[in-house]
Amino acid sequence: MAAPRASRPPPERGDLGSVCSGAGAGTVELVTPATIDRELRLARAAVFAAFTLNGFLLAMWVVHIPAITDRAGVSSSLLGMFVLLLAGAALVGMRLAGPAADRFGSRTLVALAATTISVTVIGPALAANPVTLAIALACFGFGNGALDVSMNTQAVHVERAYHRPIMSAFHAMFSCGGFVGALVGAATQRAGWSPQLTLTCAGIAGLVVTAVLVPRLIRHHHPETGSRPEHYDASGPEATAKPRTDRSDRAARDLATESTPVSTGKDARQENRDRTRKVLSLGGIAFVLLLAEGVAGDWSALQVREHLGASESDAALAFGAFSATMTLGRFLADRVSAAIGPVAILRFGSLLAAAGLGVVIASPWLPLTLVGWAMCGLGLAGGVPQIFTAAGNLGGTTAATDMSRVFTIGYLGLLAGPAVIGWLTAVIPLTAALAVPLVLTLACAAAAKVVSR
Repeated sequence: MAAPRASRPPPERGDLGSVCSGAGAGTVELVTPATIDRELRLARAAVFAAFTLNGFLLAMWVVHIPAITDRAGVSSSLLGMFVLLLAGAALVGMRLAGPAADRFGSRTLVALAATTISVTVIGPALAANPVTLAIALACFGFGNGALDVSMNTQAVHVERAYHRPIMSAFHAMFSCGGFVGALVGAATQRAGWSPQLTLTCAGIAGLVVTAVLVPRLIRHHHPETGSRPEHYDASGPEATAKPRTDRSDRAARDLATESTPVSTGKDARQENRDRTRKVLSLGGIAFVLLLAEGVAGDWSALQVREHLGASESDAALAFGAFSATMTLGRFLADRVSAAIGPVAILRFGSLLAAAGLGVVIASPWLPLTLVGWAMCGLGLAGGVPQIFTAAGNLGGTTAATDMSRVFTIGYLGLLAGPAVIGWLTAVIPLTAALAVPLVLTLACAAAAKVVSR
């Protein structure tokens, strides 16, 4: 007969055992709000803050682009090259942050990257010529890329400890941070603040937020060998990994072992090959989804103006409809994913996005076109978070490295999408060129099983 529940020793604070418990080996109970450890709740709030900070600081740079380029004497054509420089530096930051997070821990990398982006956001405002602006944007982009990977790796740790989908909400907070940054930037410009003053205040605020959030992030310890699962500890920097013997912790280790199989020799090499194929598959899906997102972000307003002859104010509603439903969808996607699973989220979301693009291509009316862009935003909202969760849970001791690879491939899609559409508009109408992301999102729906848990 099973022992009474009250007879089990209480789990230690901050460990996975504090958020899951088992009645026996291999059995894990569902997590309820009452069982979630306070430190884990604080860790979740800290990751929310990191995503919000990232979106806020990026928006602060974007809204000050006209003033910054005027001060530095940068033309529109040269600004395009600088944007590519920022993106390239972000890719470098992503690729380096993954292995560094695996070695030193994602909390350490979040601290370094968030500090970097908070300090370097001031640089563009201080740039007096194209050279100094290029250097400032390269540093800012590097910090942004490193923060992208490290905070998403931390988000995977928190989601794993919660044992329910929460990744999409983190990405929604990035959008909220961007919205707040846009409002603050607009307000300070209306008040007559200089970019130097505004971005300096933003950077100081970023450093304060970083100092508050970092101690609350989950600290994960790598075991001496790759055959044992990691322990996750949110009790602060003074915490250390200790041997545990209670049954709830054994259940937690059983659960973690599901994503960290023990293997040696030929089996290990085969698993590495399988992991590489899975990373490339996840990266390919991320590439397509972010390509479609980039197309919507850069071309939706212009498509409405050219295809329907709408005014600039009406055309702006297209991106507004897309971004609003994407943000709303990311707040809702976690609950939907918990109910129907990540594969269904990716499959039906991709189909909805493709249907929305089809409506946009065929629609002769502005209201219907706005509905199409709204469908596209809602459909794309949940897919990328499912991919990052899958990448962070491939097993082994290279979770952050795997995620950085997926990030890099996906980010290339975000850059390539607008460029590809731009090239196509030289030979076909812009609306017809949207058939490219439509077909690619249908391919994502067909390949949705790649995110299966």
